[in-house]
Amino acid sequence: MTTTEAAGTATTTEAPSATEQTAADDAGHQTHGYHHQKDEHLKRLRRIEGQIRGLQRMVEEDVYCIDILTQVSAGTKALQSFALQLLEEHLRHCVADAAVKGGDEIDAKVEEATKAIARMLRT
Repeated sequence: MTTTEAAGTATTTEAPSATEQTAADDAGHQTHGYHHQKDEHLKRLRRIEGQIRGLQRMVEEDVYCIDILTQVSAGTKALQSFALQLLEEHLRHCVADAAVKGGDEIDAKVEEATKAIARMLRT
């Protein structure tokens, strides 16, 4: 079970099993770890997009600097929360799948995840 917070709301979701996560779609394409929560992710991204549009409006309307910065902080936190959710799903799906397969693939996936985490920490 996973609990996430974004823009002041918390959601709890059941993580699909490894078998469900490695399933292929009808066209035979490999699904990604976020596939089972794709609609939720898109909804969150649309909400974040609305926050950014709100920032544009605030600037157009010459809103006070600190009020804009407060909203920038909220948008940044929402994006960070989304990124952490996606990272968790990547670890549960892609890295776990590579661990099951073994070999060089696990090292490559761990390195890939480590670089992604490093990028997130730099922001």
